[in-house]
Amino acid sequence: MKAIVARDFAPLEALEYADWPEPQAGPGEVVIAAEAIGVNFPDGLLVQGLYQMKPEPPFVPGMEMAGPVVAVGEGVSSVKVGDRVATLGTLGAYAEKMAASAKTVFPLPDGVSFEDACALMCGYGTSHYALKQRGQLQPGETLCVLGASGLTGIAAVQIGKAMGATVIGVASTEEKQQIARDAGADIVLGYDNLKDDLKKATEGKGVDVAFDPVGGDSFDALARSMAWGGRLLVIGFASGTIPKLPVNLTLVKGFSVVGVFWGAFTQREPKAYADNMGELLAWYANGKVKPVIEGVYPLADAPAILKRVLGRGATGKLVLKP
Repeated sequence: MKAIVARDFAPLEALEYADWPEPQAGPGEVVIAAEAIGVNFPDGLLVQGLYQMKPEPPFVPGMEMAGPVVAVGEGVSSVKVGDRVATLGTLGAYAEKMAASAKTVFPLPDGVSFEDACALMCGYGTSHYALKQRGQLQPGETLCVLGASGLTGIAAVQIGKAMGATVIGVASTEEKQQIARDAGADIVLGYDNLKDDLKKATEGKGVDVAFDPVGGDSFDALARSMAWGGRLLVIGFASGTIPKLPVNLTLVKGFSVVGVFWGAFTQREPKAYADNMGELLAWYANGKVKPVIEGVYPLADAPAILKRVLGRGATGKLVLKP
């Protein structure tokens, strides 16, 4: 079969569209034929050796795949050949087929497209975990979402509304700001003068929960805009700059800085992860959340698509398909 192969940790251009051994369904495993492969920011870091996990090369990157089950290993009773499923793993999804532990595979309701299923896993899953478990967002609170036109940002806006918050979306251009409005943001701001604009938008009270996948100077603006008892969620550093926190601000303003590592959460708390996915699918079914799929691209185009994602050029979810 064909797959995207990282022969070593190297720039994205070094990824190869090449032959790779067909996966086999071992005990407790299933093989899925790809109808949709999710593209995520960590994928681009991983192949360059810039992520927390460093697999032994050569390897096939990719965390998310959705499609039909084509083989079932010994001891698997939760799904059968032909079932529509999605899976989340750590590697192997940038391929025509993928073997996955049956424990990580969940059946898809008929109304959920393969593309939307990929978006609901890492992108929406990260935002959901951030706001629910880490931020403990409450109805009536004010949520500020940076990067509100990207996948996790759109997800955070929609989930924030589903949880009853007033949502402030922040995006860099008028086009991206409109995407945040369309996602349901009550107030939309740019990055220029963010601290002053947040003070005005919250009438001086500050932000109860801040969702920051950007880092850099924007983190500093958020740290100076938090309400008493607020929670500043550290999602990632899409700006390329890991900020430094003046810790005196946390003392004076009485807010918390909370790290969000969704991948570790799925491994350490599988029951809570499964419950979260159930809630997300229920919100999807009743229209409270709806992923924005920017485009579906050939698997062979993965290096160029990853470059767009790492350059913050994507709005919504990007999907690959063999």
